[in-house]
Amino acid sequence: MTDFQLHTQETAPDGGPALLDNSIKAFGMIPGLHAVMAESPEHLEAYQKLHELFQKTSLSTVEQNVVWLTINVEHECHYCVPAHTGIAHMQKVPNDVIEALRNKTPLPDPRLEALRDFTLKVVRQRGFVDDADVQIFLDAGFTKRNVLDIVLGLAQKVMSNYVNHLAQTPIDAAFQKFAWTAPDRAAAE
Repeated sequence: MTDFQLHTQETAPDGGPALLDNSIKAFGMIPGLHAVMAESPEHLEAYQKLHELFQKTSLSTVEQNVVWLTINVEHECHYCVPAHTGIAHMQKVPNDVIEALRNKTPLPDPRLEALRDFTLKVVRQRGFVDDADVQIFLDAGFTKRNVLDIVLGLAQKVMSNYVNHLAQTPIDAAFQKFAWTAPDRAAAE
């Protein structure tokens, strides 16, 4: 495994310290993911901007968390599933929704299940989603704008999930209580 440095404001390359200041302002700490991303200030800046933009989308806070956790679980991200579990709790996402997403079990709300199902289709089919599946999503009460919002959320999560796979980013202490193993892998162990 390649070791990636967990940067601080003192060790980050030019441009990185200011971005890590943004992380502290937003989270009260430098999340491990951001510390790794600071190796490439451009990557961290892009990630922070995508995060900011995704939070401005037409999806509700609960729906944004459904998209994030769906993608994190599908990508089996050991870091982002616990981190977004903590964030979902802080944002008052119902616990039964969080647990269903983490465990790949049906969501209690059919509309949220339609959101998860469509998000999975976008991820698994790399955007080649049939018109009939798009229509099912629209019929569940979503919009074409929401289709594009999901793609924005996916772009953000690809950046973080893949970095965490490459760097084996350690889970922050604040999120360790939400440590996670993919249900399929846990069953095989």
